[in-house]
Amino acid sequence: SLSLFTPDLDLFDLNRVEVLRGPQGTLFGSGSLSGTVRYITNQPNLDAFEAFGEVTGNFITDGGFGSDLKAVINAPLGDADAALRVSAYYTNYGGYIDAVQPNGVVSDVNDGERMGLRAAVRFEPNERLVITPRVIYQDVDVNGFNRIDIFNILANPFTTTRPAVTLGEREQFTQLEEKFTDEFLLIDTTVSYEFDNTTLTSVTSYTDRDVLVLRDATQLTGSITAQPNILNQPEPVYTLDGPLDDSTTVEVLTQELRLSGGDDRWQWVVGGFYSSIERQYGQSLDVSGFEAATGIPTAGMRAGTDILFFSDIPYDFDQLAFFGEATYLHSDRLNFTAGVRYFDFEETRSLTFDGIFAAPEFNTPAETTSDGFSPRVMLNYNLNNDVQINAQISKGFRLGGINDPLNAPLCSPEDLATFGNRPSFEDEELWNYEIGAKSVIMGGRGTFNVAAFYMDISDLQATLDAGTCSSRIIFNVPEARSVGVELELFAQPTANFDYGISASWVDAELKSTVTTTDAMGNSTVVAGIQDGNRLPTTPEFQASVTGNYNWFINDRWEGFVTGLFQHVGDRITQIGDQAPGFGTVDLTITPIGDPSVGTFSFDPELPSYNIANLRVGARNDTWEIALFVNNLTDERAFLALDRERGGRARVGYLTNQPRTVGVTTRFRF
Repeated sequence: SLSLFTPDLDLFDLNRVEVLRGPQGTLFGSGSLSGTVRYITNQPNLDAFEAFGEVTGNFITDGGFGSDLKAVINAPLGDADAALRVSAYYTNYGGYIDAVQPNGVVSDVNDGERMGLRAAVRFEPNERLVITPRVIYQDVDVNGFNRIDIFNILANPFTTTRPAVTLGEREQFTQLEEKFTDEFLLIDTTVSYEFDNTTLTSVTSYTDRDVLVLRDATQLTGSITAQPNILNQPEPVYTLDGPLDDSTTVEVLTQELRLSGGDDRWQWVVGGFYSSIERQYGQSLDVSGFEAATGIPTAGMRAGTDILFFSDIPYDFDQLAFFGEATYLHSDRLNFTAGVRYFDFEETRSLTFDGIFAAPEFNTPAETTSDGFSPRVMLNYNLNNDVQINAQISKGFRLGGINDPLNAPLCSPEDLATFGNRPSFEDEELWNYEIGAKSVIMGGRGTFNVAAFYMDISDLQATLDAGTCSSRIIFNVPEARSVGVELELFAQPTANFDYGISASWVDAELKSTVTTTDAMGNSTVVAGIQDGNRLPTTPEFQASVTGNYNWFINDRWEGFVTGLFQHVGDRITQIGDQAPGFGTVDLTITPIGDPSVGTFSFDPELPSYNIANLRVGARNDTWEIALFVNNLTDERAFLALDRERGGRARVGYLTNQPRTVGVTTRFRF
């Protein structure tokens, strides 16, 4: 995945999902600080032909219609030493966000479509060798975003010289159509060869990806061009359409070699990993007609006429790692595991920024490097046949990187002093100490797992809004910690009924304070980075409950009903959301529309929410038909706080899909 752009791949035809909790840096490398989620696809089956599919239609409350078409074909090839498996899908997203625009309301602007294909061939020329090439392709095209606005500098209820606008609970204000496209191609080949006591595995992958985000930045541009101490332009200028193109193209090549083996006493794996990333990232803010309307020259060395901001940031990222892990089976009850990973990476960039909103620089080189070790030790002890005790100490890490320079022409002197001169950020490191138990209960008809952990975090990478600068920058916070408890209970009391309960309590907070000193010698805390403040995105408590009941309708058909309830506690989006005064927008800085009040206030803490889903249907060996209701109570959840220019231009929230009712039909040949 890429920073901010985890691919939203369809999960049809999966074999299983593996959730590995705790740092997994030894075997999985950078980024797996709190765990790793593995999506394991079904492999081609050499023994039988099979075909199955799924058709879904749904209706979103106060929104549009959606649909899904999915199909899988598995076919042996030749003399059954090879097989082909192909899955394909098409999704039509129904929209549910309405955009209030100067010329009226456009309904369901966040609709779109997704289509994809996954194909794999499995060759088994002999009993020892398996070769599996695979290709995954997906194309996403969405017409808007699941954002609701509660304040927009160009459309709010406080204006007196411009029309006052009050937005509804699932509405946003835009002046132009927004867009998100993502074309994703992954080609990989896994080769496995079985020796007498060991297995050699090679995994080679190539990714080619193009992401385009087209955002309406008119309110951002207007908050700058109308600001008295910057440009102080009239309404015909600050309302000019401001489409911001944000494009990313990336090519990734990775190669991993693993050798694994074992006997009655030892199980081990050693390997090496190499990755090479070439990424081209850039932005362009084209405010057509700006120069003609203002007489302000806008063309630069790279920025064309009316391009108020331009960036071009190509970079190369190379990483080499070696890893190993071994488990010693001391007895039937006790085993020890120890492993370590060594990594070495280098990132080089060439920074180009232009336009009147930027601090121009051209082909400025930037570089960062890092290397280190990531160890892990574990102990597992079976108290009896039903209960296992486990303990773990492990280290995780997230690689450092290079910060983009601030948009200096937009910065106040205070923000320039606070957030400036931070060209790079360091690796984030985490030590995890964990103890838990896994048990079989109810005579084998249930499991109960519990774990308690303490995480000690160094150089936490905190993403901050750089105040007035319309920039984001990453700070390293020296110390933070997270302590928590997780539990899972799954049981099948009868042949017809099963249920599951999972819950976690986490207390995650900063243990350091970062300050800045102004020209008068006054010291203040930077953007909420204060000892005792919460870490972002982490609810203190969350839980989910699932249940499934099935019964025989007749000798061919089985009925079923499945329910899910999920509770997510309150959270914050960024550390800076806890800064004193954040949540109050000063409307006098850029007084567009001569507002009737001096400030606008909102709560930056995301409230807790509850989601319930229900599914009821019938199935036999060939068919399944089910009626489902997702978000049964039509809960409007706030998933993240969305702010533009630190809230000065816009304040909103990303939200979930409203109540959705649909029908799914599955069939198998």
